[in-house]
Amino acid sequence: MIDDAVRDFVPRLAGPLIRLYTRWGWTPDHVTVSGFLLALAAAAAVALQHPWVGAALWWVSRIADGTDGVYARASGQASDFGAYLDILLDMAAYGAMVLACAIAWPGLQAQWTLMLFFYVLCIASALALGHLESKRALAPRDDRGLRLGAGLAEGGETGIAYTVFLLFPNLLPITTWLWVAILATTVVARTVLARRLLGPDPGCQDAESVGKTLQEGSESREV
Repeated sequence: MIDDAVRDFVPRLAGPLIRLYTRWGWTPDHVTVSGFLLALAAAAAVALQHPWVGAALWWVSRIADGTDGVYARASGQASDFGAYLDILLDMAAYGAMVLACAIAWPGLQAQWTLMLFFYVLCIASALALGHLESKRALAPRDDRGLRLGAGLAEGGETGIAYTVFLLFPNLLPITTWLWVAILATTVVARTVLARRLLGPDPGCQDAESVGKTLQEGSESREV
């Protein structure tokens, strides 16, 4: 939800970082991988019972994640592989942090397991809806290299959830279930949106014509 607002102002603030990437001779893929490695470092810190360090490293990694696409477009290096690598390592980073939390707080295994389960459904529904929206030539909502369907829980919300987990561990029995509920709501809401955007036009065929088509198909098979 908040990702769209962030994408509006990140390009205006990313100038110094883009110049730094250029000076280092990095490609956008280097930025993407660096962000992922920082996320792994954040997860390691959490697993080793250093949640504040983990939270700080996580947000540094998200700065890299938020500027790799901006750098790619500004430098004329945008590619389909870059978009693929970005979403792949994003999901790996999200999953790594959940696994780290499961190590740090093993008494909440049900919540951590459900988070990973709903992450699978969230990314599957986002990719499927984005692809089918593109197939139907519906207007995109952003300029990302890989189109994703809109949803309640996206990257920004995930970062906020992780920060709350790490800075207020005494609230984990509540906040983890709340995040699971938000993820589940995201999947349901996206499915409802998909049904509205992608469902058949109810006026194109009535029940009688559908029945007739099915009957004709059955008769042709018998012949």
